[in-house]
Amino acid sequence: MRHPVVAIDGPAASGKSTTARRAANGLGFAHLNSGLLYRAITWMALERGWGDSAPDFETNVRGLDIQLVRTPGSLRVTVDGEDPGAALHAPRVTERVSAVSSVRAVREVALTHVRAAAQMRGLVCDGRDIGTKVFPDAEVKVFLVASARERARRRLLDLGEPPTEARVDEEAVRLRARDRADSTRELSPLRRAPDAVEIDTTSLTVEEVVGQILVLCRDRGIRPEDAPEAPALG
Repeated sequence: MRHPVVAIDGPAASGKSTTARRAANGLGFAHLNSGLLYRAITWMALERGWGDSAPDFETNVRGLDIQLVRTPGSLRVTVDGEDPGAALHAPRVTERVSAVSSVRAVREVALTHVRAAAQMRGLVCDGRDIGTKVFPDAEVKVFLVASARERARRRLLDLGEPPTEARVDEEAVRLRARDRADSTRELSPLRRAPDAVEIDTTSLTVEEVVGQILVLCRDRGIRPEDAPEAPALG
């Protein structure tokens, strides 16, 4: 048995994690950014020099001890007892995570941990295949989109960089390449589930997007749980 799930999918920098976290708080649910699991595996592979096309790569991945460790208000990912922290968002991890996450063993390992999270309490989970593969029976499915340039601007601001025209153009090219890789991979490609509600966040505030999601939850019978503050799983 599992608790209610709100699945939020979409391309990189479409606002998934920020939206999911705030929606989870509004519902008293837990929040899980599934991408952190893929980043954690990618980080460890880089640390140990594992090539994702090497014959023993999948065996190495299956042997990892991955834990979601609860802390006040959050839950961090550890791998073999190591906490990568901010290193999960380092450029070298970002450059490799799409390729690593396309490996079958990586997706199977991550899938196990994500589904286990829904056994604990109501869950708002964001990623790229949550509504299609991980929780195809989720009570609410949302697919967030935004223009490549707006996503680029947001990504630069998150990194603390001024969103100049040149840097926005450069980052938009990188994001489009990531979109192509995520959408054309063989395993669990990025796509909108047929029953997902698409929300274009290009000109919307986070509060407006969260408001739409909470209305969807209310309309589908999902009510806030009695929790003072939802823990974030990742």
